[in-house]
Formats: sequence, C-alpha cells, structure tokens
Amino acid sequence: MGKKALLVVSFGTSFEEALPAIVNIEENCKKAFPDYDFYRAFTSGMIIRKWARTKNVIIHNPDEVMKRLVAEGYEEVICQPTHIINGLEYDKMMNMLLAYKDQIPTIKVGTPLLTEEEDYKEACEIVMQELEKPLAKDEAFVFMGHGTSHTAKISYSQMQAQMEQLGYKNVFIGTVEGEPEDTSCESVIAKVKDAGYKNVILRPLMVVAGDHANNDMAGDDDDSWKSQFEASKNFDSVKTQIAGLGEIDAIQQLYVAHTKAAMDAQ
Repeated sequence: MGKKALLVVSFGTSFEEALPAIVNIEENCKKAFPDYDFYRAFTSGMIIRKWARTKNVIIHNPDEVMKRLVAEGYEEVICQPTHIINGLEYDKMMNMLLAYKDQIPTIKVGTPLLTEEEDYKEACEIVMQELEKPLAKDEAFVFMGHGTSHTAKISYSQMQAQMEQLGYKNVFIGTVEGEPEDTSCESVIAKVKDAGYKNVILRPLMVVAGDHANNDMAGDDDDSWKSQFEASKNFDSVKTQIAGLGEIDAIQQLYVAHTKAAMDAQ
C-alpha cells in the first residue's frame, strides 16, 4: 500500500474565532478516513500572509502542499474543498492540483457543497432546520452569500429556487458582490419589501462567519447590509445571526459524503 493523503482545501479566514467552522469539516473528514494522512491548504494568498504576519502561523496553498506530497512519495491524494460553489477559488485549486497529475498516480477531488441538484435540496433543508427558532409569518430570512462573476453564480439562483420549491417563501438569497444582479443588497431589500415582510433576519451563506459576515453583513458602516436594510425605513426590525455553515453538523457530514464519493469514483 502506497502513502495516501487527504487534503482539505478552504478559501480560508483571517478571523480566528471563525476558524472552527473550517476545523470542524477537517476533523470530520480525518475521523471518517483515518487511513489517510491529513493536510490543510488555503487558496487565499492574502489570508495566508495575514496568518503568517499576525500569528506567526504558516498555512500552505494547494500547490505548496502538492509539492511536498510529491517529494515525500505519496501515491494517492484525495482532495476535498470546503468551497460552497464551483467558482473561481475552486478553479484555482483545480489548476494547482492538475499540475501534479503526472507526478502522483492517483488524484481525486470531491465536489463543493452545492454541485448536484440533490445538494441544493439537502443544504436548504439542513440550513432551515438549524434556525434558532421557526420564522414568524411576518419575518423574512435573508442569506448573504459571496457572489461571483464566474458562471457558477447561477448557484445562488438555484438555491433561491430550491428554497421556494421547499415552501420557504420568506427566504431570500443575496450576495456581497451583487452577482447575479438580482442578489444585490438593493434588489433583496426591494424583494423583501414587496413581499410585505416587516422583520428581517440576516445570516451569512458562507462556510465561515468571518470578515464578510461581521463587517459587510452585520457591521455598523453605512454600506453594511444591516445598515442598508435599516436605512430603507421599510422594516420594523433587522437582526443578524453570525454563524458559518461549517458550524452545522449536518453540513460537515455533506462534505464527508462528497469526499467518500470522490474516493469511490473510478
């Protein structure tokens, strides 16, 4: 039996208190596949540099880890990204991994959280079951994702459609980047207002509740989502929940299932 590695790749976070959301996924994968040596990688160079500068903690990118695995004679690498969609960061990771396809006999990659149609249904059901309390009739739940110019931006529209199919008419999907266009903060405010909801709860649609969740969503600056919802004067209350998807046990298990599917693939 040759040496086998399990590489869990995340965009990363510079918020130390948000890191457990990633660690939870990593630990569940390690527990599920004890025969594989575990490695971590982040794809964000900015976050990697910040950890080194502020905490003196060295975190490698996928290319650096793969280089090490080649040098140490690994024959099989199973990679599981903690990305939510098959977007820019996923493509960046794949390019780094594929550069080593002639040096490591077996490289298999698990899919991001939202890939297959069934993924959307499972993720939506899990997230809605995790709410702190059932939504009242006059409450709207707004999820703020990252957004992307990548073709994968359709994922946010698919999740919105899935929520509606499951009967969650008071759930709205938005994005920081405002891509797709109808997920911008202004568009979401208009949708929630037009639907007649007077109370709003904001929550991140991200693996970690880091900078975007704490500042872009829940911050006190005028351009935060919380501030923009309040400034619209359309709602009686605007509350926030700071929690990443990686903190939810069932979401962690979805990533484990995606890893297992990659391992079993021929």
